[in-house]
Amino acid sequence: MIRVEIRKLMRRPRTWISIVLLCLLPAIVAVLLRVTHLGPRPGEGPAFLSAVLANGTLFPAAALGIVLPLFLPVAVAVIAGDAVAGEASVGTLRYLLTRPVGRTRVLVAKLVSVLVFLFVAVSAVAVTAYVIGTALFGSQPLATSLSGAPLTTAQVVQRTVVVVLYIAWSMIGVASVALLLSTITDSALGAAIGALAALVLSQVLVTLDAANAVKPYLPTRYWLSWVDLFRDPILWSDIERGVLVQGVYVVVLLGFAWANFMTKDITS
Repeated sequence: MIRVEIRKLMRRPRTWISIVLLCLLPAIVAVLLRVTHLGPRPGEGPAFLSAVLANGTLFPAAALGIVLPLFLPVAVAVIAGDAVAGEASVGTLRYLLTRPVGRTRVLVAKLVSVLVFLFVAVSAVAVTAYVIGTALFGSQPLATSLSGAPLTTAQVVQRTVVVVLYIAWSMIGVASVALLLSTITDSALGAAIGALAALVLSQVLVTLDAANAVKPYLPTRYWLSWVDLFRDPILWSDIERGVLVQGVYVVVLLGFAWANFMTKDITS
């Protein structure tokens, strides 16, 4: 069942179009920075951007930061929102569930296919950005951390891998919202828009002083905490909170998705 869902995912043109577009955006930004020379000089402007322009091995993290606030969540929400609702809307889910296949198995297969897309997309952005970054900005034996201390290439690679895992974990939270809504509605678009609306609300609340009491518990509050991985020493506090908060959302939302999928007649 899982292999069937993964094959379906990989055969859909929109899967690869989404991944290509995610990789293309940071590439365009890198080319513009290189051609126009609009970026800050070393020691000027945002510290991380200055470090990236001085050493292209840092560009994968910057590329993930570019797609994280909007484009990556949109891609994940669309794929996850279509997982159940898409098949329900065209009637194929009804026939799928008439086979001797448990609903839990179906939902797990859908979730795994979404996770495969997520990790492929995030990894593709990181790898593409590394190739483009080193080609345009060069590769030095030592990079400069946000704290001013030098980082070896091995340290940069290790921390970038952690960034990939952290951002992927954050996006699993997005997938959980969209998957829950996908079991509630027969509209894949509605599920995706609902998930994005919840994330926009979270991002708005993060910026409001009046929401200080709930900020630590918002799903998007710690999305950008990966930047702390490029300090020396690494500041783990917000990263750990981000992992924990996302974990709670993932468990609760997937639990509700499973409960709804088990009990509600979504095949009619």
